[in-house]
Amino acid sequence: MYLPKSFHETRIDVLHALIRDYPLGTVVMHGAGGLTANHLPLELAGDGLLQGHVARGNELTKADGAQVLVMFQAANGYISPHWYPSKHETGREVPTWNYAVVHVHGRLRVIEDKAWLRGFLERLTDRHEASQPRPWQVSDAPEDYIQKMLKTIVGLEISIDRIEGKFKLSQNHPDANRAGVVRGLGEREGLRDAELADLMQQAEERRHG
Repeated sequence: MYLPKSFHETRIDVLHALIRDYPLGTVVMHGAGGLTANHLPLELAGDGLLQGHVARGNELTKADGAQVLVMFQAANGYISPHWYPSKHETGREVPTWNYAVVHVHGRLRVIEDKAWLRGFLERLTDRHEASQPRPWQVSDAPEDYIQKMLKTIVGLEISIDRIEGKFKLSQNHPDANRAGVVRGLGEREGLRDAELADLMQQAEERRHG
């Protein structure tokens, strides 16, 4: 990944926070037929592991020990040069795209242990159901149905060898331009604009914090 110094994020707590907030990862692997990509929610277990599960027919279940790249992406969006005060002074600005991503490099382990898998699914469900008025639990489903479903999936664990982040959030612009981008995102109100503006404000707070 191309990493200009202005956008290189190295703080582990910041990288981990993005993974927890945007847990749908893209798992890239070089398989028998070339590069493949699978998209699945992953849980950060401690500092050094990602955990997930896939259908038994997924090619990842046959890739025990493989080296993989996992990409996580936060909110992103088009940035208009009209939002920069400097554009109105000099005209010397162009459009760009702001985003934040985390890349994890690691080794895949396939897990067939049903007790491990059930425990993982219960933790995963409890986390994502926590905001519901009446959180669903794995035990809400009939036990024979749960046992049947467990036979159709396989657990995955990725040991993290290297993690890097690129947070391209207008850090290469002066304060006035960054503030202009946040205002522009607020006025546009696109699907992810509020999230992107929040990421920019968080980065600004960390920079001055």
